[in-house]
Amino acid sequence: METARTMKDVSPHEFVKAYAAHLKRSGKMELSEWTDLVMTGKLKELATYDPAWYYIRVASTARKIYLRGGIGVGGFRRIYGGNQRNVNRPRHFYSFVKAHAIAIKVATRKSDLFKIRQKDNEMLREFVSRFQMEQMDLPLVTDDWVVQAFTQGLNVRSSIASQ
Repeated sequence: METARTMKDVSPHEFVKAYAAHLKRSGKMELSEWTDLVMTGKLKELATYDPAWYYIRVASTARKIYLRGGIGVGGFRRIYGGNQRNVNRPRHFYSFVKAHAIAIKVATRKSDLFKIRQKDNEMLREFVSRFQMEQMDLPLVTDDWVVQAFTQGLNVRSSIASQ
């Protein structure tokens, strides 16, 4: 059997399971207080039984963003929405809750902050200004995350050379 070369070669189910387990293990993603209480949509009667549903949904969202770049909150509302059966009345399509879609998209974009690295020939002052510019483009992140991402992005050789 051939090895997987792109995201399309990997089974979606296996990828989402593996990436959700990775997100849960890494601890880089903080969960909101409401994740254990909410339903995943208006059409659902009960909350999910799986305590890791949020990690699974974030992994699925990350896969969709990778495969279909430029997808917005409205697109996710259509993807994760569904038909509600109304007993003796006609079915109606309900979109995924907008607040959940925005929160999940923010969680997937927070990891972009950790990708900002100081270049070998870049002065510390230039890196700080570039880091701040990139941080403004990303959604609101806690100060602890910003400090951790900044310190991980520093290049030791460049920092010593700029002193």
